[in-house]
Amino acid sequence: MREISAPKKGKNSNKRFMAARKKYTISDIARELNTTSSTISRALQDSPRISLKMRKAAQELARLHNYEPDFRASSLRKGNSKIIGILVPKIDRHFFATVLSGIDEIAAPAGYSVLICQSFESFEKEKQLVKNLMHGRVDGIISSISIQTTDYSHFEQVIAKGLPLVFFDRVCESLKASKVMIDDYQGACMAVEHLIDNGCRNIAHFSGPQHINVYRDRTRGYFDTMKKHGLEVNDQLIIKDAITRDAGCQAMKKILKLKNLPDAVFSSGDYSALGAILCARDAGVIIPDEMAFTGFANEPWDSFIDPPLTSIDQHAFEIGKQAATLLLQQIESTDSVFVPRTLVLSPELVIRTSSVRKVLT
Repeated sequence: MREISAPKKGKNSNKRFMAARKKYTISDIARELNTTSSTISRALQDSPRISLKMRKAAQELARLHNYEPDFRASSLRKGNSKIIGILVPKIDRHFFATVLSGIDEIAAPAGYSVLICQSFESFEKEKQLVKNLMHGRVDGIISSISIQTTDYSHFEQVIAKGLPLVFFDRVCESLKASKVMIDDYQGACMAVEHLIDNGCRNIAHFSGPQHINVYRDRTRGYFDTMKKHGLEVNDQLIIKDAITRDAGCQAMKKILKLKNLPDAVFSSGDYSALGAILCARDAGVIIPDEMAFTGFANEPWDSFIDPPLTSIDQHAFEIGKQAATLLLQQIESTDSVFVPRTLVLSPELVIRTSSVRKVLT
């Protein structure tokens, strides 16, 4: 914003300068048309309760003076904006889109609208979006952190301001805020147990970034289940940060060069599992008899790839509903002391052809 130079001194120069800087308001329009502010407010909204002549006059003055409604002042008068800020890494992922549907299922009947922001997995963008939401008069924020986020100071500012905050899926574990997630550890144990039940013993694992709670818990579930069954973990079969389709393909190319191939792959995400399956299939690997696969997320396309992918369903819609419920409870609470809650939902193993082997007895 540029600074306006002070006018030359004159008889009425200070008055003219102040008038030039003064924001044109509904009261100004009402004064010029010799009516009330409430009448002008309705006229600017084109209310049929106001005469056509008055509506046209008010709207013409508003255009002439570049009048802009002060939504912030309106929100302050009402005490809230009835808007919830939602921050997700990527809206084009089925999981996050389904969570948003769950949030709206609860928010809309309660009279709340949602403002959706995407970090695109960028820490810097996430910080700026959180700042924008705090200054934008939202009544609360529901967030899943970006893949790059290791510093939570921007969310600490949200809490310090007293703005209601709920995390889902990827959460900031150290912060005093409510959280909603599935039991990722249990989901991983279920997937690996299923592979072992189908005769797999040399199981590879595609992990995600370990500073993110969901990937760390899935990796922990893999190791604990292998240990529980007395199975050795081959370090060459632990592929780090493989959560995209391309990363899954590259990981499989690396694995196929090994002397002793794994008989199964447990992936922390469906996209990397997809890349690995396509690569293995192109190399002539028979799935699932030579190599079985399980993913994590239960994407809609899991049923349509060849072979269909076994995966862990995260109950995204229910996560969204629970996150919105917790946030609205905090927004509308009259308690002076806030006690955060953590809700952990049970995952579901969805078995498909990619993991069901013909086990020899």
